[in-house]
Amino acid sequence: MTSAALGERPAEPARETIRVPLEGRAYDILVGRGVSGELGAHAAVLGARAVCLVTDEAVYALHAPAAEASLAAAGLRVERVVVPAGESSKSFTQLQTICDAMLAARLERGDLVVALGGGVVGDLAGFAAAIVLRGVRFIQVPTTLLAQVDSSVGGKTGINTARGKNLVGAFHQPALVLADTALLDTLAPRDMRAGYAEVAKYGLINDPGFFAWCEAHWADIFAGGSARDHAVAQSCLAKVAVVLRDEREEGDRALLNLGHTFGHALERAVAYDGARLIHGEGVAVGMALAFRFSVRLGLCPRADSDRVDAHLRSVGLPTLLADVPGGVGTADDLIAAMGQDKKVRAGQLTFILARGIGRSFIAPGIAREEVRAFLEDELARAPS
Repeated sequence: MTSAALGERPAEPARETIRVPLEGRAYDILVGRGVSGELGAHAAVLGARAVCLVTDEAVYALHAPAAEASLAAAGLRVERVVVPAGESSKSFTQLQTICDAMLAARLERGDLVVALGGGVVGDLAGFAAAIVLRGVRFIQVPTTLLAQVDSSVGGKTGINTARGKNLVGAFHQPALVLADTALLDTLAPRDMRAGYAEVAKYGLINDPGFFAWCEAHWADIFAGGSARDHAVAQSCLAKVAVVLRDEREEGDRALLNLGHTFGHALERAVAYDGARLIHGEGVAVGMALAFRFSVRLGLCPRADSDRVDAHLRSVGLPTLLADVPGGVGTADDLIAAMGQDKKVRAGQLTFILARGIGRSFIAPGIAREEVRAFLEDELARAPS
């Protein structure tokens, strides 16, 4: 780090502001190191007098004291809710805990919920904000790479049920997203890799140039600095472009689910056990499967599928069903889980497939027999 010359004002940290210009629900995404330090000031500008800060046990010790201090310095009353870390917190039980805390704190519609954590906290707190008082504004302060590039942007909120992932929820756009890339310095390597799967996804959907950039710079993203900031900003820009075209996933927003039909089924197969599989790892396996399935159907060159597989493996991500510890059940088990996918129409499975890197498309009405035969072959493969 260089210091300013005597008498010079130190340079402001680099940041990027991405506007999400939804009519009546516009908001900004601020990307850069240190932006979460402005949480209190932004909350005050939004006119809040009280805040319900939702975080989890892992994030609380790392980042909650600074967030609470920022909010208190802005003169805001803070109610804190700390949920257990992990996917199991996306439940009716924890949703009720947060809703009760918001009501007990006498939050008003002009107040705020702050989601400080990864995708689980963001989805859970956002859903509570959507339903208490029929809608309270909320700020996303994502603390994982996955949340910064995906789940904090676009307004999807929700919880899991025994029948599948994210099946109960609401579209509720945040009032602000503070994507502080410095917070990722505390992220465990496994969580960083899992989040990176969502970064690579944006290149695989429709931006082959970005995927090539990721192949060249992924280690720099993990190390931090300008490459990390660029990756987060580019991912947010890509997601915003899709959300503006299709806010409520009635059309091509489903492209953002590349790898997720397989991935969500795998998460259900392991009963959302984070010791065996976390979301980004499921997405990585799911994307590799989507490309191999596309090759099997004669849609995609094998060289592109091999390139996707090689890149994900180079980062340390799983790409095979056999890479999931403890197994994932039978082909029929996975197909049954896919039957609860939100993209199912008239009982028919819908996948996001690819004609090549950067050429993904929505493929409705895929025959279950084709999927079953493919999964049986994949289950027979040895781990990588």
